[in-house]
Amino acid sequence: MTEECVELTENRQRIDKWLWHARVVRTRSSAAALVTEGHVRLNGERVNASSRPVRAGDVVTVALDRAVRILKVIGFAERRGDADAARLLCGDITPISPVREAEAAQGERDPGSGRPTKQERRATDRLQDRD
Repeated sequence: MTEECVELTENRQRIDKWLWHARVVRTRSSAAALVTEGHVRLNGERVNASSRPVRAGDVVTVALDRAVRILKVIGFAERRGDADAARLLCGDITPISPVREAEAAQGERDPGSGRPTKQERRATDRLQDRD
């Protein structure tokens, strides 16, 4: 692992601290609030205490505002690093839902479909003798 992602001697870390280090939330206090409100599951069981330890190989399920993320704990860090260091801490095993697939496909259009360009509108006007 890299310098930012140092494995702790205990092989465990508080769940609120791990969520913050893995950049699931922006602040550690919001990670603790997420846990105490019951929006976090550890290996399928609801976690109510932010001091609950996570170990490598555990599966953490987090219910965020508009999405549910399923993360597998890979490692730990002593300090919160950048996004590249956060990717080393967890693996995202969230299945792609049909709704997310539809949203991704919604932004794509076939060439020629949709609103005509200015050049196409002028060509249509010329054909219909609109001046």
